[in-house]
Amino acid sequence: MTDIPPFDRWRLDELLDPKDMLWGLKAIANARGGVSVDTVRRLAKSSSAPISRPAGRYFASRRELNAWLRAK
Repeated sequence: MTDIPPFDRWRLDELLDPKDMLWGLKAIANARGGVSVDTVRRLAKSSSAPISRPAGRYFASRRELNAWLRAK
């Protein structure tokens, strides 16, 4: 992924909130209510999706993901 959002103090606060962190394809898919793992993987390749892959493991902030989906 080439387009990773910058870490500012607001994003860092979100990332440190354990209830907001979604680690792994299954966790992200389950948070979206029935979306498949393949769909999450495809969305992660999209440069606009707030799903990143630091150190090889998929990560998303629940808050950012919901905001992104509402805007679509």
